[in-house]
Amino acid sequence: MPYKFEKSSALAIAPSQFWAHARFADVNAELMPWVHMIAPGDWKSRPLIEWPAGRQLFSSWVLLFGFLPVDLHFLCLERIDPERGFDERSSSFSNRFWQHSRSVVPCEGGCIVSDRVEYASRLPLLGAILLPVYRAIFDSRHRFLRRKYGRAADQQSIKT
Repeated sequence: MPYKFEKSSALAIAPSQFWAHARFADVNAELMPWVHMIAPGDWKSRPLIEWPAGRQLFSSWVLLFGFLPVDLHFLCLERIDPERGFDERSSSFSNRFWQHSRSVVPCEGGCIVSDRVEYASRLPLLGAILLPVYRAIFDSRHRFLRRKYGRAADQQSIKT
């Protein structure tokens, strides 16, 4: 059974500047202190907008609290658009599929960053158990982004 959730934030940064800061190291900064993902050396500082789409890029250990391996994620970007966002469709030991779409659209005073996640776990009950965990991690990611970039003036079309 698939599970879904969304999270959006209006940030006080232009979309082009937001993407200029998007690297795997920045993804890990968003994820900490809850999880850390391992990436091969050459991927850590490579801008996400330069990553190829349509193939598995690498395998990434997911480390709970930055040190305890809890999953192995097989990262694959289906689409990447430097102006609008990306669609990731990956899998892992725990999830048959993991679909994460991030859109970045202009708004008054910055941009709206929206994350949409849909996943299906390999074990039926695991998906239900992980839903509040994943939501909490994405809530934390968006708090991090709002602290880092500030809030944009346009807060009206935000989904929480």
